[in-house]
Amino acid sequence: MDWITVKQQAREKFRGSCRVCPVCNGVACAGEVPGMGGLGTAASFRNNMEALANYKLNLRTLHQVTSPNLSRMLFGREMSVPVIAAAIGGIAMNMNGAMTEEDYCRAIVAGCRLAGVVGMTGDGPKPDVFVSGIQALKDNSGYAIPVIKPRHTEKIIELANQAAAAGALAFGVDVDAAALINMTNAGQPVGPKTQHDLETIKKHTSIPFIVKGIMTADEAERCAAAGVDAIVVTNHGGRALDHTPGTAEVLPSISKAVSGQLTILVDGGIRSGADILKMLALGADGVLVGRPLAIGAVGGGAEGVALVINKLAAELRAAMVLTGVSDIANVPPSILWGGCR
Repeated sequence: MDWITVKQQAREKFRGSCRVCPVCNGVACAGEVPGMGGLGTAASFRNNMEALANYKLNLRTLHQVTSPNLSRMLFGREMSVPVIAAAIGGIAMNMNGAMTEEDYCRAIVAGCRLAGVVGMTGDGPKPDVFVSGIQALKDNSGYAIPVIKPRHTEKIIELANQAAAAGALAFGVDVDAAALINMTNAGQPVGPKTQHDLETIKKHTSIPFIVKGIMTADEAERCAAAGVDAIVVTNHGGRALDHTPGTAEVLPSISKAVSGQLTILVDGGIRSGADILKMLALGADGVLVGRPLAIGAVGGGAEGVALVINKLAAELRAAMVLTGVSDIANVPPSILWGGCR
């Protein structure tokens, strides 16, 4: 199996819900929600891509780095590369029935395990979305992190404890889904969370707690004050609010505010190993990858997911050699042309 074959097979199975474009930049699929596009004008999706592309890497080859270390401890487990599969729920709706929810979760989690990393699973208006993730978690010895919609606090605690009982490394709450109308229409209302809500969730759960959907330094500081273990800097892949900045634009200020207080993850437009390296130089401890792994899952199942992760790892290794970075846990801002964060 190779990447070209995986993309060809995915394009056929998506049946238009994702065109598997040569460059996944949100232009062709603008406004296609449900679907894989960005909300409204898709400015947020495009801003993710453009913000990351605007950072350039300094090419350095007068050094002794030949075999850089790509592995990193995240949530108590050593990852072969600091990549986590982003949660994508509601497959039947968003991917035109390309896979069942159960098959998608199985492909993501099993594929991540094959590649030595961890996948996130999702939540949605139908119970099978969360349940499928929990089953994939059980089937793969805890190689998954369930992400829960910002439901009533009591329900979040209930589902988080289900995840813990199933062996999850951690759980997340994607607060950037606070205005999802499909949840409310299904009788499962979602909404914003307060710092007190986060404190309550942390107090009544036993595994690391990740808040996904942080785009400002002050909200990152509130998460740290609430005792949250990790945040994900994300605008929900451009699918929550139109006209937000790209995640690479806001990451440096967030890192400056809370680095060392909690784990900082980021997603948004990451398509290559060089993109991963840029995000780490901007202050992230690890990254989430969404759409490329969805293509891998649809086009090649677990093997396709592992292929994408291994491809990213190979690109990251080459980028580290060509910038003189010996360890993924210490990526200096000086590898970026034009200054530091």
